[in-house]
Amino acid sequence: MSTVRCTMAQALVRYLCNQFTIVDGEQVPLFPGVFAIFGHGNVTCLSEALEAVQDTLPTWRGQNEQSMALAAIGFAKAKRRRQIMVAATSIGPGALNMVTAAGVAHTNRLPVLLLAGDTFVNRRPDPVMQQVEHFGDPTINVNDAFKAVTRYWDRIVHPEQLISSLPQAVATLLDPADCGPAFIGLPQDVQEIAWDYPTAFFEPTIHTVSRPRADRDKLIEAVRLLKSAKRPLIISGGGVRYSGAEDVLGRFAEEHGIPLAETIAGKGAVTHEHPAHVGPMGIVGSTSANALAAEADVILAVGTRLMDFTTGSWTCFSPDARFISINAARYDATKHRALAVVADARETIEELAEAVQGWKADTAWTERGRVEFAKWNSMLDGFQRPTNDPIPTYAQVVGIVNSKAGERDLLIAAAGGLPGEVMKNWRVKEPNTFDCEFGFSCMGYEIAAGWGAAMADPTRTPIVMIGDGTYMMMNSDIYSSVLAGHKMIIIVCDNGGYAVINRLQNAKGGASFNNLIRDCRVKEPFSVDFAKHAEAMGALTRHVESLADLGQALDWAKTTDRTTVITIVSDAFTWTPGDAWWDVGVPQVSGRDEVVEASKAQLDGRKRQRVGV
Repeated sequence: MSTVRCTMAQALVRYLCNQFTIVDGEQVPLFPGVFAIFGHGNVTCLSEALEAVQDTLPTWRGQNEQSMALAAIGFAKAKRRRQIMVAATSIGPGALNMVTAAGVAHTNRLPVLLLAGDTFVNRRPDPVMQQVEHFGDPTINVNDAFKAVTRYWDRIVHPEQLISSLPQAVATLLDPADCGPAFIGLPQDVQEIAWDYPTAFFEPTIHTVSRPRADRDKLIEAVRLLKSAKRPLIISGGGVRYSGAEDVLGRFAEEHGIPLAETIAGKGAVTHEHPAHVGPMGIVGSTSANALAAEADVILAVGTRLMDFTTGSWTCFSPDARFISINAARYDATKHRALAVVADARETIEELAEAVQGWKADTAWTERGRVEFAKWNSMLDGFQRPTNDPIPTYAQVVGIVNSKAGERDLLIAAAGGLPGEVMKNWRVKEPNTFDCEFGFSCMGYEIAAGWGAAMADPTRTPIVMIGDGTYMMMNSDIYSSVLAGHKMIIIVCDNGGYAVINRLQNAKGGASFNNLIRDCRVKEPFSVDFAKHAEAMGALTRHVESLADLGQALDWAKTTDRTTVITIVSDAFTWTPGDAWWDVGVPQVSGRDEVVEASKAQLDGRKRQRVGV
């Protein structure tokens, strides 16, 4: 047997360099790059291996382990899971910084390969710097924390283990059902060991997208149930985009007259003006989609895990409504007594379309969707219309940014008040130009994901919308993007703190406390000059006072040669209305009458929840 002698770290890198995939008919690297911060746990071995292949597998220097892993996730999302970035750290705090990012990837079913340095297998120098010791179990260290937030986890304690571990990690990253982060711990003493690896292990491998077909009996039952519907509704989830089912689902909805609503992850599979589109649904959704959901008798849920913000904590639907759930993941497909069609979205919709040829939903129901959506669009126009108020609302700011965005520009948002505002107010002009991370609602995703998305597709400009609270939490990838030459446009909406959580606090009877800066334990409220701060990291910046100035600044930002940051003060108390209910815990006993009343209302709301599993 032919062999190649190399270290474990060199073998790992060599294997990654020989994995390929097909994107739009072209063979491309499955792993096009590595985000890395080196420390004593990976700089002497893994770094040495990466340096030798830097022209084949580029390494990008991060500023923060969490944010560089988030950038990798933003890259994967922009690539619709077709290519995967690697995030590599040293041991201890560097590794733990990636745990939050792993949670984002796990929740959103997104692939990223996480490599972290690890303690010595031989234990001779223990305890090493940054080692957390467990007195009763010396095999445990901080890398075990990743077990809760990864789909695949391994620690390489012998160099030969790579031969079995790496293919399993790649298979997990590419599996449409199990897709999520894969973690591999790399002990420092094992990274250095030379081993005779089979040459065959490094042979170039081309990976393709797996498209599992539906069980025939389940598909027949789905056809029967759909044809029995008087008021069918489609809910389009993120899985539609990852399957590449956008066009197929859009045609299916239009040809059969079925109104199409969208989840947060699914927004952007069709354009805002698509004939079947009725808007986003749920807590941050539209009155149009929610009105139809309340009356629908059969819901065709495609590629969605049906989180609470989509279902209104399961109050958006009639108790008698039936669900058909098309999902590659069995766990997601079987939720809430749904008829589970465990299969690829694109292939299943095509088969479903063939099976229901000639059938259409009642024209009155189809027209009802158009009428409700027209009402919603009229409401949006009102929310976004400029007024004489000195401080603009989120809706007005989003409206201006949306109007200036090019058809292919990618909007990125996450956490805080902006997800609700962009879900409602952003009108998608071209499919796959919207990314709102709200599965994990991770503050700090936005700017990092903008860097990753800019890297993924240099032919379009990511537009990142972010609040002041999140900006303060994680902003260092402004510097990363300037260093790397990957441009994005960032809109910082400064509303004086964590305004949307203050809103929830007040809505459930609580006093404003520790959310807005003015309500915190501070010497005196003050504001940050975000434009100057971003300028100090190399960005081009401009602070604007009005909506007209914002529009002009956006025109300028599109002409710049690097990451550009625009800041604007925005209203902390005016929000685009919503009509779905959300289940949160409210104290049943309190010294505040407002809290007691809110608790009673919350208990009443729970009576409307659909019972499921």
